[in-house]
Amino acid sequence: MRDEYSALVETGTWDLVPRPTGVNIVNCMWLFRHKLNANGNLERHKTRLVCDETFSPVVKPATIRTVLSLAMARKWSIHQLDVKNAFLHGDLNECVYIHQLPGFVDKRFLGYVCRLRKALYGLKQAPRAWYQWLANYFLQIGFVIAKSVNSLFIFRHEKDMAYLLLYVDDIVLVTSLDLLRDRIISRTGFPMTNLGPLNYFLGIAVTRTPSYLFLSQQKYIYAQEILELAEMASCKPVVTLVDTQSKLSAETSPKFHDPTLYRSLAGALQYLTFTHPDIAYAVQQICLFMHDLRQAHYDALKRILRHIQGSIDHGLHLYSSSSMHLIAYTNANWGGCHETRRSTSGYCCFLGDNLISWSSKRQPTLSKSSA
Repeated sequence: MRDEYSALVETGTWDLVPRPTGVNIVNCMWLFRHKLNANGNLERHKTRLVCDETFSPVVKPATIRTVLSLAMARKWSIHQLDVKNAFLHGDLNECVYIHQLPGFVDKRFLGYVCRLRKALYGLKQAPRAWYQWLANYFLQIGFVIAKSVNSLFIFRHEKDMAYLLLYVDDIVLVTSLDLLRDRIISRTGFPMTNLGPLNYFLGIAVTRTPSYLFLSQQKYIYAQEILELAEMASCKPVVTLVDTQSKLSAETSPKFHDPTLYRSLAGALQYLTFTHPDIAYAVQQICLFMHDLRQAHYDALKRILRHIQGSIDHGLHLYSSSSMHLIAYTNANWGGCHETRRSTSGYCCFLGDNLISWSSKRQPTLSKSSA
């Protein structure tokens, strides 16, 4: 807490002022977290001062997979960086007041409040201010922002290239040369921790070998603990994801009694599709009825969980390839949705030849067509 408080003071995060009348004073609190590694062991402690709900700049899973695939195809290095006190670098344009920090109230100025000059974690303005500051910084040192993804920064100088993925304050840096990576890290104008080669990112364990990159969420809540959340840790597995004899409808059974549980499990399954693309279509189907949940919808969700029970040690393999062509497969029916009579479809994309496959870590030779 003292280290965090010192960082706040050194960066000039606020000014102590008399409490104004007629304005809202935001509450703040200390947040303590244990940062775990891929094995579930304690890696380091993290302490932050937070205010309210956070809306943060994130990169899409498809973008992460694409950049990692390119790195494997070109045999580039992949490093992970952590920005210290990231949101403190963003300047606030709005006038925001917070109470003095719990445990650090200045006895000389009792009744005073903090007028923020910098953004704090939790403020709705903080992610925007942090992103604008960081984007301007990387643009100054030669990066450009990808046209379709705001959280992807690209550096190109002759034959040297670098990709930078931003997820709040976590950064994945992919570079064509180790010298370029070291130069980019040394030129950053803010404190940053180099966590070394990518091995654990956003709850995803990353294992790299000379021939492939294996991504797994087995040890994260969206694989093992999600079954415990649904009280299905010992359920029997099934091979198929959906019942092919029937289709979901909005009025086929009684209402489901616990919408909160259903939405929590559905949201967790959506994130699990990062390394389990095989469940993407089935998860999409159960998410269509969030507004009017029925028991049949929950039964379909439980079937997906039973399928996960039988494939919990599976993950995504990204293989090296000499081809950079994007190959896509798609299929669609006609009027497949009983409610709207719209067509339903699914698709799968591959970068290169046999570059991506989904299989067990014990069986990394699953072919592209099988995936």
